[in-house]
Amino acid sequence: MAENFFDMAAELGSEEEDEDFDEETGRARKSGANGTNGMEDSSEEEEEDDEQRLREEGAGFLVDSDEEDEADGAEERRRRSKKEGRRKREIEELDEEDFDLIGAEPREQTKACIEPFKYKRLKRGHEERTNRTRGIDEIFSDNDDAIEEPDDYRRRHGAMPGDEMADFIEDDTVPDEMDDDREVGQPGISIITHGLQAAGLDEGAEEDYRAAFGDGGEYDWALELQEQQDAEEMGEGRELQLKDVIEPAQLAERLLTDEDNAIRELDVPERLQLARKPFREVELPEEKLQARLDEEAQWISQLLWPKKSLPRFYEKPFEKAVKEVLRFLNMENLEVPFIFNHRKDYLIHAPDDADDNEDLPPDARAERLLNQSDLWTIFELDLKFRAFTEKRDALEMNYENLKSVAPEVQDALVEDLVGKAVTIEEIQELQDYLHFQYSSEMKDLRLMESENHGMQKRANNARNFYDKIRGSTAYRFVHAIGITPDQVALHAEKDEKNPPIDDLEQSPTDLAEQLVQEPEYSTGQQVLRAAKMAYVQELLVNPRLRRYIRKHFYGNVAIDCMRTDKGLRKITEDHPYYEFKYLRGQTFLDLAGRPELFLKMLKAEEEGLIQVRIRMDGYDRFRTKLHAYITNDAVSEVADAWNSLRKELLNNALDKMQSIIATGVKENLRAKCEDELADQARENYSNKLDQAPFKARGALLGSVPNVIAMSNGKGERGDALCWAYVENDGRVLESDKLVDFRLGNRERNIPDGKDVEKFVEVLRRRKPDVIGISGFSVETRRVFKDLQEIISQYDIRGNAYDDEDGNEKSEQLEVVMVNDEVARLYYNSPRAAKEFPKLPNLTRYCVALARYLQNPLGEYASLGKDIVSIPFVANQTLIPQEKLLDRLENAMVDMVNLVGVDLREAYDDPYLSKLLPYVCGLGPRKADKLVKTIQANGDQILSRSELIGVNAEGDSRDLRPAMGFKVFQNVASFVYLEYDLHSETSDYLDNTRVHPEDYDLARKMAADALGMDEEDIKAEVDEGGPSAVIRRMVREDQIEQINELILEDYAYEIEKKLGIRKRATLETIRAELTEPYEEIRQNFANLTSDEIFTMLTGETKDSLTEGMVIPVQIKRTFPDHIDVKLECGIEGGVSDTEFPEGVGNGGQEPRHVYQQHQTVRARLLFLNRKALTAQLSLRDDLVRQPAIKAITRPPGEWDQAQEAADKKAAARDKEVAAGRPNRVVNHPLFYQFNGPQAEEFLGSKEPGAVVIRPSSKGLDHLAITWKVGDNSYQHIDILELGKVNEYSLGKQLRIGKYTYSDLDELIVNHVEAMAKKVTELTKDERFKQTRENTEEWLKTYCQANEGRFIYAFCAHPKYPGHFWLCYRGGLKGPHGAFPFRVVPNAFELEKHQYPDLTSLKNGFKLLFKARFPPDGGRPVARR
Repeated sequence: MAENFFDMAAELGSEEEDEDFDEETGRARKSGANGTNGMEDSSEEEEEDDEQRLREEGAGFLVDSDEEDEADGAEERRRRSKKEGRRKREIEELDEEDFDLIGAEPREQTKACIEPFKYKRLKRGHEERTNRTRGIDEIFSDNDDAIEEPDDYRRRHGAMPGDEMADFIEDDTVPDEMDDDREVGQPGISIITHGLQAAGLDEGAEEDYRAAFGDGGEYDWALELQEQQDAEEMGEGRELQLKDVIEPAQLAERLLTDEDNAIRELDVPERLQLARKPFREVELPEEKLQARLDEEAQWISQLLWPKKSLPRFYEKPFEKAVKEVLRFLNMENLEVPFIFNHRKDYLIHAPDDADDNEDLPPDARAERLLNQSDLWTIFELDLKFRAFTEKRDALEMNYENLKSVAPEVQDALVEDLVGKAVTIEEIQELQDYLHFQYSSEMKDLRLMESENHGMQKRANNARNFYDKIRGSTAYRFVHAIGITPDQVALHAEKDEKNPPIDDLEQSPTDLAEQLVQEPEYSTGQQVLRAAKMAYVQELLVNPRLRRYIRKHFYGNVAIDCMRTDKGLRKITEDHPYYEFKYLRGQTFLDLAGRPELFLKMLKAEEEGLIQVRIRMDGYDRFRTKLHAYITNDAVSEVADAWNSLRKELLNNALDKMQSIIATGVKENLRAKCEDELADQARENYSNKLDQAPFKARGALLGSVPNVIAMSNGKGERGDALCWAYVENDGRVLESDKLVDFRLGNRERNIPDGKDVEKFVEVLRRRKPDVIGISGFSVETRRVFKDLQEIISQYDIRGNAYDDEDGNEKSEQLEVVMVNDEVARLYYNSPRAAKEFPKLPNLTRYCVALARYLQNPLGEYASLGKDIVSIPFVANQTLIPQEKLLDRLENAMVDMVNLVGVDLREAYDDPYLSKLLPYVCGLGPRKADKLVKTIQANGDQILSRSELIGVNAEGDSRDLRPAMGFKVFQNVASFVYLEYDLHSETSDYLDNTRVHPEDYDLARKMAADALGMDEEDIKAEVDEGGPSAVIRRMVREDQIEQINELILEDYAYEIEKKLGIRKRATLETIRAELTEPYEEIRQNFANLTSDEIFTMLTGETKDSLTEGMVIPVQIKRTFPDHIDVKLECGIEGGVSDTEFPEGVGNGGQEPRHVYQQHQTVRARLLFLNRKALTAQLSLRDDLVRQPAIKAITRPPGEWDQAQEAADKKAAARDKEVAAGRPNRVVNHPLFYQFNGPQAEEFLGSKEPGAVVIRPSSKGLDHLAITWKVGDNSYQHIDILELGKVNEYSLGKQLRIGKYTYSDLDELIVNHVEAMAKKVTELTKDERFKQTRENTEEWLKTYCQANEGRFIYAFCAHPKYPGHFWLCYRGGLKGPHGAFPFRVVPNAFELEKHQYPDLTSLKNGFKLLFKARFPPDGGRPVARR
C-alpha cells in the first residue's frame, strides 16, 4: 500500500495499456480485455504469492534519473510484450460456451480483440491510466519485469468495486481528458454479462437491467458510421479539396470554408445572412406571417417612437413606415442602403396620405418619418425580435409538450402572460416558472424527448428540494397561508387591498406542530422553516409578481456610487473617477445624454474602486404598500399572527427580488449606454467619411487632386524632411528627402538652405494642386509656416482656372495641415511594406497623407478592422470592440453606397477594391466572387446586367453570372460604369444612381422631355436599342429638358396603375439624368485649431488646460524672462513677474538658479492652442496650490458628508505621518512609501520585485513589501537588533525565526527564496489561480472519473504568500482544502516543511491517508 504515498514521474503507457472506466463503480477496466471479461479468479494462494513477490522486490523501486532514462525504452517494450501476451492467453481461454454467452463468433471476437482500434475520433470518456508506481518496499529493486499492472494488483489484493480509496492517489501528470483523441475500444458485451452473473441476478432481473442500461451495443451504429466516414475520407479517386491541403484556421481566415462558400452562393445579401445566422428561418403561412409582421412593427415602434420628436398625429404613419421597412428586410431581403435610396417614398409621409390617418390635420406638410440611422436601428431590433420570438416559441412548445405529458396541467398564469411578454427577460421568467412549478413533469418530458431522439437516458428519480417539500406535510402549511403568489400579484395589479383571506383557527406555530411527521420533520420549527422557504421561492419565481415589481423598479431607479477602501486611496481629486466618487441617487434622466458616465462607473467597479448600487427609490414605502395585498382585515391574535407571517414572507421575497431585478437593470442600462455611445461614434465617423476629395481652387467638386505630401516626423534635430508626389490616379511618381530645408533671412543676408531651391524646382516641374503636411510634433507647425513663406517668396502658383467671368486665373499654391490618424496606422504596417517595399517609413507616411487628400473614404476603408484604433468619441474603449466595429461598418456601408463604386476601376485595383465589400448586397465573400467572375468573363464588363449573366446588346460572350437576382437587386444601382458616347453597348443609365428596375421609367421620362410620341420612340428603340432615346438626349445636349416635366402627375399615375409609390424615385431619376453620380458629399474638411493642437501635441482640452501645475524643461534663461518647453513640445515663457521669490528684480539671476535642461514644476497661466505657445509661472504660492477641476453638482446628489469625513481622515493620517521622523536607509530599494504606496509602485513590476520602506512600528523596525503575484503583495516586518543609534541600520535583521546580517542577504535568502518557490508552484500544471476555478475543475474531473482522486493548487487572495491545496477523493469521496504557505526555500504544510513541490505532494498524500484511512478506520488525531 505504500506505493500510493509517493509521487513519482508519471509515464504514459501504450495504446494497448489504455484503460476504460466502469460508469457504475468508478473502477478501471481494460479497454480491450474480452477473454474473461477482464476479471481473473484470484485464489488465496495466488494472493500470498503476490505478497511474497512484493516483499522480495522491496529492495527498492526508486532509481537515479539517468538510469531511469536508459531503462525507459526497454521497459516500455517489455510492458507492451507482456500486455499483448496476457491478451492472447485470455482470448485462448475462451471456450464455445463463453462465445455463445456473448452472442459472437469465436473468430470475429478474436479478431476484434487483436486488431488495432480504428475509431480515432471517438472522445475518451475517462482518463488514460498511467503505470503504477512502485511501493516503498520496492524502492531499491532493479527488477522491472516484476511490475504488476494496476488492475492485477488491485484484484489480487482484494480491492472491491465499492472501495473508493483503492486507487485514490493519482500521478502528477494530468492528461487533458476533454481533448483526448486517443483510440478507445467498444466495451465488450462479456463484461456486462459477467458482471450480471457475478451479481447473482436472475433472468427477469437481468432483463430489467438490460432494458434500463442497455447491453453495450447501443452505439454500434455510430461506430459503423465512423468507419464509413473514414473509408470515404481515405478513398481512392476522390477529388482533392482545399481543406485537404490547407489548415482549417487558414481556410477560415481566407473565408474559404464550406460555410463561406455557401454564403457566396446563396442569393441573399451577405450582411443579412451573417446577421441572421444564429436564428432559424421563419416559415409561416401568409396569414401568420402578416400577423407576426404587424406584431413586430408595433413592438419596434413602441421602442423607437419615444425617441422621435414628431407630432403625436404621426404615430400611426410612423408604425406603418416601420412595417414597410420590416417587409423590405424580411420578405424581400433588401438591405438598408437600398431601402433608403430606392424606397424613400415609404419613409416619408406626404400630404396626400392623410386619408389613412383621421387624426392628421389637413395642413400637415410632408414629413420624413425614418432616417438612415433609424433603418439600422430597425435592422438591429429585428434581430432582437427574432431572438425574442424564438424564445417565446420554445416556451409555448414546452408548455404544449408539458400538457401532453400531464393533461391535468392548465396554468392560467402562463397562458395569460405569454402573450403579454415583450422582452426575453419576461419569457425566461415564464420558463423558469414552468421548470419550478412542474419540475417532475418536466423531467418526464425531457426523458421522453431523449427517447424520441434515439438517446437512452438513465431514469433520474431524484427530487429537488422543493419537490420534497411539496410531497411532505410542510406543503399543507403553505396552503394554509391562504393566498397564492399569483393572487398577490393580481390584487396588486388591480389595487385590491385587504383581500378576503380565510385564516385557520390555529396559529402558525400550532399548525406547524400538528404537521410534524418524522423522519422528514421532527419539530414544528422545521416544518415552519420548510414551508417558509417554499412560499418565498414561489413568490420569487412568480412571473406576474416580478413583472409588477420590475415596472415600479424601472420607474423609481436610483443609482449610488459607493467608494471602496481601495477607491478611497486611489481616487484623488485629480482622478478621472472623482466626478462620481460620492455620487448618489442618479436616475435615468440624470444619465440621459451622458452614456459614458455610467460606463465609467462600471469600469471603476471592475477595478475595485467603487460599488455601483442600483436600488428602488422609496423601496420601504413600496414594500409597505404591498403588505395590503397579502393581508386581510381580520382582527384577532391568530389573524395578526398569520398576517405577520405573510408580511415576513413577502419581505423576504422582495429583498431577494430587488437584488435580482437590480442586476438585470444594471446589465440593461450597460447595454443601452454602450449602444448610445457606439451610435455617437458612428455619427462622428460618418462625418469624417462625408467629405469629398480636396478641391483645388477652380476644380470641379469630386475631382481628385495631384498632391505633394511632406513630413518631418518627430522633428528632432538632424531629422530630414520626407516628401512624396502622388498623381491623381494614386501612383507615387517621385519621392525624396530634404536635409537642409531651413528658411534664410534676406534682410541679414542669410541664404536659404540648399534643399529649398531643390524643392521649389520640384514644385514648378510637378505642378501639384496642393501641398499637405503633417507630423508627430509641434515642430511640424514651424515647417508649415516655412512652407507658406517659401510659396510666397518664390511665388509658386497652383494650376490656372477660369473664374466666373471666364478669365484665366491662378493663385498661390495651397498648403494644408492633413489629418494623419489613418497615416499613423498605415506607415509602419505590413500593408505599407508590401505596397512600397523600397520607401522609408516616413515616406510611406507621406503617401498616406496624399491619399487622404485624394480619397478620404478609401483611406478609412483600407484600414479594415483596425478602424477601431481611431478614437471617434471620448471613452471609446468602454464600448465592446465587436459592437463598435459593427456600428462603424454601418457608417462605411452608408457612405460607400452614397458615393458609389466605379466597377471597371475598382474590381482589379488593390486599393479601390477594398470598397467593394461595403457595397449594398455584397460583403467580403460576395465581393471576392464578383471580382473573380469579372476576371473569368475576360476582364470586361459592358453593362450592369452582365452581373447576372445577361449580355449587353450586341455582346455575344458566354457570361458567368456573378450573383443571383436578389443580390443584384441590392447591388445594381451602387456600382456604375462610365458612359461612352461612342460605344453602342454603353448605357447612360448604367452611369447613374437609377436602379435597373426604374430604367423603363427613366426612358419614358426622357422621351416625354423630348416630346416624342410612341411611334417615334419605337423607331428610335428599333434602331438603337432600349437606351436609344436617352443616348439621343445626351448626344443632342437636351438633358435640361428633363427639368420641364411635372413629376407629381407621373407619381400619381404610377401609384394609381401599379400601386407603387415613386415620387422620390422620380426626383432621383431627374437629378441623375442631369448630373450622373453627382458628388453630394461635403467639401473636404480642413482641420480646426483644436484638432491640430491634439494631433501635434497628443493633448486634449481635458488633459492640458489653464491652471494646471505641470513639469517644464528650462531651455534658456534671461534676466527678464525664461524660455521653457512643455513635455508635449509646446514652447512657453515665464516673465520676470512670475519668477519665484528671491529670483530676479534685485535677487539672484535666473541663470544662477536654473540650469539648461533642468525640469521644474510650473503653473500654466495661458495656452494659445492655435499658435502652440504658453505662458507659465514659477511662483511658489501658485505652484503649491493644487488645480481643482470645477464640477457642478446638483444639491442632494453628492454625499458631501462622506467626502468631508474622508478628507478629515486623510488629513489626520497625514498629520500622524508628518509627526513621525523620516527614516532614511542607504539602499537602492529603500523608498519613503507606506503600504498602499508600495503596492501601487510595485503594480507594474514583475512578481518578486521588492520595496524596503519605513515601518509604522517604530525606528527599530523596517518593512519589506514584495510582489507575490498580480494584485498580491506581502508585507514583512523586520526587527532590527544591535543598532548604534535609532537612525542607523541594525547589525542583525530578524524576521520571525530567521536572522540576517544585512539587507542584501535578507533579500536574497528570504524574499527571493520565497519568490522562487512561488514561481515553482505557479508554473505547475495543477495551479489554477482562484479557488472557485480550482474546485470547479476538480468537480468536472471527478464527474468524468468518479473513482479517481485528484488535487490542485490555488492562491489564497486574503493572505499573500499563502495558498490552498484543494482535493477531491472521487465524486462522492471526501473533498476540501489544506492551507499552506511559502517560506524561504520550502513549502510549509501543517507545520512541516518540504523542500520542493514533489515532496509537498507526497507529504500531502501521507497526510490525506492518515486523515481518511481507506479501510474506514479511525483517522489519526491531529496534533
